[in-house]
Amino acid sequence: MTILGHKSVKLENSIIETAKGAQDDLFEFAEYDESSAEKAGYSNYSYWKSTLQAFLHNKLALILLGVILFILLFTCIQPFLPGQIDPNLVNNDVSGMQISNHKPDSKFWFGTNSIGQDLWSRVWAGTRTSITIGFLVALIEAIVGITVGVLWGYVRKLDFIFTEIYNVLDNIPSTIVLILFSYVMKPSVISLIIGMSLTRWIGMARFIRNQILIIRDRDYNLASRCLGTPTRRIVIKNLLPYLVSVIMLRMALAIPEAIGSEVFITYIGLGLPVEIPSLGNLITTGRNLLASAALRYQLIFPTVVLSIVTISFYIIGNAFADAADPKNHV
Repeated sequence: MTILGHKSVKLENSIIETAKGAQDDLFEFAEYDESSAEKAGYSNYSYWKSTLQAFLHNKLALILLGVILFILLFTCIQPFLPGQIDPNLVNNDVSGMQISNHKPDSKFWFGTNSIGQDLWSRVWAGTRTSITIGFLVALIEAIVGITVGVLWGYVRKLDFIFTEIYNVLDNIPSTIVLILFSYVMKPSVISLIIGMSLTRWIGMARFIRNQILIIRDRDYNLASRCLGTPTRRIVIKNLLPYLVSVIMLRMALAIPEAIGSEVFITYIGLGLPVEIPSLGNLITTGRNLLASAALRYQLIFPTVVLSIVTISFYIIGNAFADAADPKNHV
């Protein structure tokens, strides 16, 4: 029995070695190929094409998008149009007196203010300034907030550090930060943008972090990690596309919020100087004249432009967020 046992063991080992040799001949290790790591079956589905098709079905959003594009274009070319008056020029009549509080007419389409400056030019110069501030603040908020939020939610080792930073900064009222920064820095567009951006990214970062935590360990992300996909590719290809809709919505809302903050800071006397026209300056000046019915036009015109801009961005942002949601794609 012992001899037979030894023979059977030798035979079994011989069979295993033969099988291993056959496997070595049939199989070989494949090198990692980033372009082929997650290749699946062919599909003619295009995320951005489907997003555009869904957005084009929203007629109201398309109309408001056209309005916003027209306003942006007009604010850029308005100073170069014929017959335009410098927004800081004090207009005088033939006798040398200031044409102050002049009602709208064929020459001064929006009238003049208390020192004879053309409100038509000041409204569009102020719109240009406020939209620039809104865009830059929203861009900084998006870049910093998304970067910090992705690292905060995806890299577990950084969770404690970012959580403590968030707890400290979030307990400082943003209004206090803006007021202190306005006292320290010389009032200007750059200082106002920096002051708004110091803490505004915190909300975006926490929001992105919470969304990343929800989808970080889903099956397709686990499969990507098992396939050896680099973290950078997982973030760009798997995580951020899922968040495009909510990111665009928050960015669209960040622009009118930044413009509203500029109006508030100017209202409390810490905004831009009067020689830099902005919607905040114009609305603050017009609000002081609200009691006079003959001078209310100085508040109405900048308020109407501000309302059109903020409402349009809000509706367009919501429409694009719905269109970018893959659940709404066919």
